[in-house]
Amino acid sequence: MNENDTRNAGRRGLLKATAVGAVGTAVLATPNVSHAQTTVLRFQSTWPQRDIFHEFAQDFVTRANSMAGGRLRLELLAAGAVVGAFQLMDAVHAGTLDGGHGVSAYWFGKNKAFSLFGTSPPWFGDANQLLGWFYHGGGEALYKELVNDILRLNVVGFQTGPMPTQPLGWFKNPITSVDQIRGLRYRTVGLATDLFNEMGAAVVALPGGEIVPALERGVIDGAEFNNPSSDRVLGFADVAKNYMIQSFHQRTESFEILFNKGKYDGLPAELQAVLRHASEAASADMSWKLQDRYSKDLVALAQSGVNVRPTPRPVLDAQLRAWDTVVQRLEGDNSNPANGPFFKKVCDSQRDWCRRVGGFFLRYEASPIISYNHFFARQG
Repeated sequence: MNENDTRNAGRRGLLKATAVGAVGTAVLATPNVSHAQTTVLRFQSTWPQRDIFHEFAQDFVTRANSMAGGRLRLELLAAGAVVGAFQLMDAVHAGTLDGGHGVSAYWFGKNKAFSLFGTSPPWFGDANQLLGWFYHGGGEALYKELVNDILRLNVVGFQTGPMPTQPLGWFKNPITSVDQIRGLRYRTVGLATDLFNEMGAAVVALPGGEIVPALERGVIDGAEFNNPSSDRVLGFADVAKNYMIQSFHQRTESFEILFNKGKYDGLPAELQAVLRHASEAASADMSWKLQDRYSKDLVALAQSGVNVRPTPRPVLDAQLRAWDTVVQRLEGDNSNPANGPFFKKVCDSQRDWCRRVGGFFLRYEASPIISYNHFFARQG
C-alpha cells in the first residue's frame, strides 16, 4: 500500500467511525424526543357540559393538545366533576385540579378587583378592547399583582375569549321601568352584584347550571347568564318568555384560563408557550364562532315565541348612574391597601386605556348603523 492509499484508508476509517458514532448518538437521543413521557393535566370548566361555554373550553384544550405534539395532554371535565363552579379557583390553587376555565368575576368575593379583569364597568367599547388593555395596556401585570402578590394564590392565569354585551336577562314580565328593579330577586355575579344592589335589587349569585331551576321554582324573579346559545340550551325559554337584551351591567367580559402555578412553572418553556398561545388561538376562534351561533340562536328564540326586546333607555341610564356610585365607593375603601387603593389603581389604568383607545375607534371608524341600514333595513 502506497502513501496515498494509506492516507485514504485512514480517512475512510475516520469517516466510518464518525458515522457510527453519529448513529449511536441518534439512537440514544431519539427515545427522549419521540417517546417523551406525556404530562397529563386535569382541567375542569365552570360550565355545564351542554353549554357552549364548555365547548369553548374544549376548543382551547383541543388546540393545546394538538400543539403539544404528545408531550402534554389536558383532560377536560365539566363543572361539578371534581368541584363546584365557584370552587374552581381554590381547587387549582390547592392542586386538587391542575387547571380550569372560568371567569374572573367568579372570584370577586376574594377581592372585588378580580371582577375588573373579567367584567369591568362599561368604559370599554367592547371586550376585545378589554383584552387589548390586559395584554398591551398593563392589565396583565396588575392581574399578577393581585393574584400572586396580594392574595398569594398559587395560580397562573390568562384572559381569553371576548364576549359580546350580555343581556339584562330573562323575566316573567318585561322590564319597562327602573322601578321594577327595586326588590327584584335577580341573579348575576361579580361587580354587577354591587350594581344591582345599588339599584335596589336583591341579588343572588348562582353558577350557570343552577339558574333555570331557581327561576322555575320562584327563588329568583329574573336572571342573566350570558348569550342566546347558552340561554337556549340551558332552558331559560321554558320558564320565562321575556328576554331583555342590551345592558350595561356586563358590557364587556372575557374568559379566564387558570393553571396551578407550581405545575405550570414545572413545565418546559416550550409547553408553557403552548398553553399561552393556545389560549390566544382559542380566543380568536371563539370570537368568530360566536358570530354564527349566537345570531342563529337569537333568531331561533324569537321564532319559538320568546319576546325579545331591548332594555329601555331609562334603565340603561340608571345603570350608568349606579356604576358611578359603585366605582366611587369601591375606590374610596381605604380599610386595606389591597381594597380601595388597588381597585383605583386598576380603574385608573383602564380609564386611561379606554379614553385613548375608545376615542380612537369612535373617531376613526364609520358608523356600522349607517351602512347596515343602507344595505339591509329596507329588506326588513
